[in-house]
Amino acid sequence: MSSQFIDAARSLTRVLSAGFASVLVVVAVWLGTAAPAAALSSTQPVVAALFSFSGSRPMNLGVQNGQFSPCPTTPNCVSSQSQDQEHAIAPLRFTTEPAVAFDHLKETIQAQPRASIITATEGYIRDEFTSAIMGFVDDVEFYLDRSANVIQVRSASRLGESDLGVNRKRIETIRTRLAEPT
Repeated sequence: MSSQFIDAARSLTRVLSAGFASVLVVVAVWLGTAAPAAALSSTQPVVAALFSFSGSRPMNLGVQNGQFSPCPTTPNCVSSQSQDQEHAIAPLRFTTEPAVAFDHLKETIQAQPRASIITATEGYIRDEFTSAIMGFVDDVEFYLDRSANVIQVRSASRLGESDLGVNRKRIETIRTRLAEPT
């Protein structure tokens, strides 16, 4: 075979592989955030085990001097402490006592599908949200900022570049649930 034919075949394979991977990611994100749990098939845990893109736990999580780590330059992160529009999101506001608000937040997180609280202290919560099919993991942090009387938030994907707005939607869903009467 000619080298031109082999090069063309390799290029086509790369394009098709990248296209297929993109379709898988889009479907996984859509199923992980838009499909109700009852609509997923009973084989979902098997599929999730087959596609686990959890990545490694970041070493830069936590609060230092009242601040989260800044968002990376990729669009798959939101933070209430970010100064740029792409990553900025409003902190969570509350009208109750701070401890009561933080307890309500913890209950709200625990009620979310595929959420695992990793660390919970008096003023800090770190949890991991895992997508339904592909097993992508997002690291989400909440910090009770008593001086500003708000709960600061940061939600970031471990892998990839775009999250199709999943991190922002997650925080807005939590904000909405916190506003509902208890």
